[in-house]
Formats: sequence, C-alpha cells, structure tokens
Amino acid sequence: MVLQANENDGSNPVLMNWHRIQAEMAQAARDSGREPDAVRLVCVSKTFEAAQVQPLIVAGQRIFGENRVQEAAGKWPLLRAGIPDIELHLIGPLQSNKAREAVELFDVIETVDRPKIAKALSEAMAQTSKSPRLYVQVNTGSEPQKAGVLPGDAAALLDYCQRDCGLKIAGLMCIPPADQQASPHFAMLAQLAKRFGIHELSMGMSADFALAIQLGATHVRVGSAIFGHR
Repeated sequence: MVLQANENDGSNPVLMNWHRIQAEMAQAARDSGREPDAVRLVCVSKTFEAAQVQPLIVAGQRIFGENRVQEAAGKWPLLRAGIPDIELHLIGPLQSNKAREAVELFDVIETVDRPKIAKALSEAMAQTSKSPRLYVQVNTGSEPQKAGVLPGDAAALLDYCQRDCGLKIAGLMCIPPADQQASPHFAMLAQLAKRFGIHELSMGMSADFALAIQLGATHVRVGSAIFGHR
C-alpha cells in the first residue's frame, strides 16, 4: 500500500483530533507526575475504513484497536504491509473458534476473560508459534451483560492462565459501567495489577482517558474523540 496522506494537512479533522488527544495525554501524565511516554495511545479504528485510518499511520500513529477479528482481517493486512512496527490490539470479545485467527493477526489480545478462551489461545499459540501479549479483561462493575472476569475470580483465572495454560499475562483491561463514575473502577484495576505484579493497564476511553492516566493507565483506548462518532 502506498501511503500518501499529508500529516500537516490542517483540513483533516481526524489528524487535528489526534494531535489534540496526544497533547491532552501528555499533560495528564505530567499532572500526575509521570513521563508522557509512559502512556500509549491505542487508536480505536473499529468500523472505520482503511482510507480513514491511513492518514494516522502516515502521521506516526502505530497502535490501533479493533473489536472484531473478521473486520480486522479484512482491513489490516494491507494497511500494515511494509510497516513492521504497527501494533494491533484486539479489544472486543473473542470467541474460542476465532482464537487461532486472532493469534495470527493481533499483537495484543486484551480480552482474555474465561478459562475456555485461555485454553484456546494456548493451543493456537502452540500451533502458530506466535505469542501476542495477553491482557485479562476484568468486569469491574460486575455487569451481567458485559464480558470480563469478575474481580473476585481474577486470581483464579490468572492462575489457570499461567499454571495450566502456560500463558504469560502482561496486562489487565476494564470498561467501567457507563452510568457510574469511572475512577473507582480504574483504581480497582490498578490495585489488582499491583497485587498480581502486572504492569500494563488498558483503561480509559474518549470521555475519561485523562482520569485513567492519573490512576495508572499505561494504554488508553480512544476512538470517537479522534474519528468522530460512528
């Protein structure tokens, strides 16, 4: 793919938003006594076409998040061709029958949430010799309709991943309830990470990424604040 977008094109609102988000992230990090480069932006490109994503790649964005394996498979092989440092995150729920495809496509899988998925990923990684970084998704609000392991069950899942499946868990991820203050959920995830000796925290989205950074996020997932509403 030939990348032709101009990162200095002030008429592109996506690029203008991207620069603004980066500046706000850096300020939030400094305000909390952290280095700006301690927090990485996962640009959530789900549902957006390759042509909308391409200018960000040209401008230097390298970490992207997708919700669905099938959508990502149809978009990213061409987008990332010749750009080896792109890092693709799966941030949506994973079905066990998509585990091998996910392992082959993604560099980070953020949504390990039950033993069945852990086992499927372990088998897929053994078959493909690929080892994406893995995060456990925690349902900090204990919402029945939402994916993620319950906080009280996180220790057992982490133990199963590591002891029974031979998986290394690099991070934790959460999506706080939409109708609640996010800060207690971010604080809970940070406490769990500290308890289990986990260093990567994916938390915070368009509306609350600055707060997540203040509470220890290493990755924030921002989509609508960059691309606009879908």
